[in-house]
Amino acid sequence: MSSHVVIGFGPAGATTARLLAAQGHAVTVVTRSGGRPEPGIEHLACDATDTRRLTEAARGAAAVHHCAAPPYHRWAQEWPALVASACTAAEATGAVLVLLGNLYGYGPVDGPLTEDLPLAAAGPKGRARAEGWRTALALHKQGRIRAVEVRASDFFGPGVTDGGHLAGRVVPPVLRGRPVTTLGDPDAPHSWTYLPDVAAALVEVAGREDAWGRAWHVPTLPAASVREMVGLLAVQAGTGPVAVRGIPAPVLSAAGLFSPLLRELKEVRYQFDRPFVVDSSAYEAAFQVRPAPVDVQVKATLDWWREHAPAAE
Repeated sequence: MSSHVVIGFGPAGATTARLLAAQGHAVTVVTRSGGRPEPGIEHLACDATDTRRLTEAARGAAAVHHCAAPPYHRWAQEWPALVASACTAAEATGAVLVLLGNLYGYGPVDGPLTEDLPLAAAGPKGRARAEGWRTALALHKQGRIRAVEVRASDFFGPGVTDGGHLAGRVVPPVLRGRPVTTLGDPDAPHSWTYLPDVAAALVEVAGREDAWGRAWHVPTLPAASVREMVGLLAVQAGTGPVAVRGIPAPVLSAAGLFSPLLRELKEVRYQFDRPFVVDSSAYEAAFQVRPAPVDVQVKATLDWWREHAPAAE
C-alpha cells in the first residue's frame, strides 16, 4: 500500500480520505484547522497555499488529491493560488496530482456535457476553474508533473449538507413531509453525482497511468429532475408525496441582495433553468467505477440525514 495526501476535508475530501484508509493506504489530510486522527488518517494543520509545507507533506506520497475549495464567493480570487501550490508540490515530489473539478468551466452548452467540449465559461468562477486545469495540464504536457482532473456534477449523498439542490434545502423537508423549494425549473433534467462515486473515481484514476493527462467525468446516473429526485426520496422516507416549487427568478434576484450565496449563484443559474446533463460514458468505457444504483444513493442519503440532522441543520 502507499501514502496519499488529501487537500481539504469537506464532504469530498473526507469521503476520499476514508476510502483510501479503508483500502489500507496511509493518508495525510491537509486543512487549515487540522482535525482529530482517524484510523489510517493523519490530519495536518496547514494552509494549502503554503507551498513549502505542502511539499513537505507530499514527500513520498503516491498522489495528492486536491479536494479543497475556497468559500464560494472567493473562488475567483483564491482558486489559482491553491492549484499553483498543488502543482508545485506535485512537481517537487513526483506525486500524481488528482484535481477534483466541476462543470462550471464549460459554461452554458446545448446538449449533453462531454469532456471534449471547450472550456468556454464567461463567468469568473467558471473561468477560474477552467484556468486551474489549463495550468495543470500545461505542466503535464511539459513532463513536469503527472496530472488528471475528475469532474463532478452537483454532489448528492451522505455528508452533503450545503447548497439548495439535493442537500440541506431538500432532504430535511422531505423527511418531514413538507414542501421543497428549489432553484430554477424543478422539472428540468439534471445530473446528480453521488459523493461516494466521486471518491471512488478520484482513487481509481490516481493509480491508472492511462487516465493521466486529461479530464474525466465521474460516473453519473442518467439525469433526473428535482421533482423526480424528491419523489424518490419521499417514497423511501415514507413521507408521501411532497410538493416541489421552483423559486421564481425575480424572487431569487431579490433574495440575492441579502444572501451572498444566492447572489453568487446567478452565474450558474442556467444549470437549473434548463436541462443540464452529464455524459460519463468515456470514463465508464475505460475504468471500473460505476455509479451506485439510485435506490442505494437515496437510502444512504436519507440514513445519513436521519443520523446527523440535528448537527447538520
